[in-house]
Amino acid sequence: MRGLQARRSSLRLPALTGFIHGLGLKAGIYSSPGPRTCQQFEGSHGHEAIDVETYANWGFDLLKYDLCTYAKIIYALPKEEQKAAHQAPFRLIAPMLARQKRDIQLNLCQYGLGEVWKLGKEVGQSWRVGGDLGHTIMKNGVYEIARKTIEIGEHNGPSSWNDPDYLILGKWVSPFDKASPPASVELTPNEQYSYMSLWCLMACPLFFSGDMGAIDDFTRGLLCNPEMIAINQDVLGRCAAPVRMDDDVWILKKELSDGTCAIGLFDLSKQGDREISVTLADLGIKRSCRMRDAWRQKNVGTLTDPLTVRVGPRGCAVLHRVPEKN
Repeated sequence: MRGLQARRSSLRLPALTGFIHGLGLKAGIYSSPGPRTCQQFEGSHGHEAIDVETYANWGFDLLKYDLCTYAKIIYALPKEEQKAAHQAPFRLIAPMLARQKRDIQLNLCQYGLGEVWKLGKEVGQSWRVGGDLGHTIMKNGVYEIARKTIEIGEHNGPSSWNDPDYLILGKWVSPFDKASPPASVELTPNEQYSYMSLWCLMACPLFFSGDMGAIDDFTRGLLCNPEMIAINQDVLGRCAAPVRMDDDVWILKKELSDGTCAIGLFDLSKQGDREISVTLADLGIKRSCRMRDAWRQKNVGTLTDPLTVRVGPRGCAVLHRVPEKN
């Protein structure tokens, strides 16, 4: 975006980011290190410095930098040069962002290639660990990318966030039918609860990718539950660790900064209600304790050994261990 269009935007976009900041929010912008973005708009290739300065002047707080057409540049190189080429555009733009007078976060979007989580914290604050979830969401993609994110959970922490991709909840536009109006995502209510729960327990960025003008009460409840958000944004930034992960049942434990933990129990099958049990010893809890249901936002009493919950098909429960009183 340069020339006359850029000059016009230099008047409108600071007003937009100022309005967003006035709501107590941050503003993000999107570009690509390639000649074109994935939507075939102009990318930043060869114009990185002026683009970064412009984003700062406009008042943006985050840059999502999407590989897109830069991939053609990479794969035109000899194979032995491709790994370094995957890193090059992000290593180039990161110090440019750091030199600006405002703090601009960098989200590396290169689809988990080249073990980006090992590079990410050197140059940015978050990085995609896989491909676009919109292409796989109806094919068990939520659980597949969650498993990968948990496997690399040691790379997650303050200012270093594994990003499994957006929260596609409520109404959205499918990448397979972009000409159609937004439609409800084809996930059951249970699957949507599990989706949001996994992202909160993994301490991943909560980027919503849906129609903001069509959020119903159910979707608002998914996105705005303060107890789930608190679990996601706990200052330790720990990704939940697996206690059990098999084909049908996942049990995850996320350590929290107050010395307690959050526990997620998931039924991955579609076979009806299921009771899921886990011993306190397997959870690393030495004695019975009080628990709170984070989704229902209510105390559920003192749970003894074993901890047992009943969940529906593809459903979950998220329990928060209540801190003991001094």
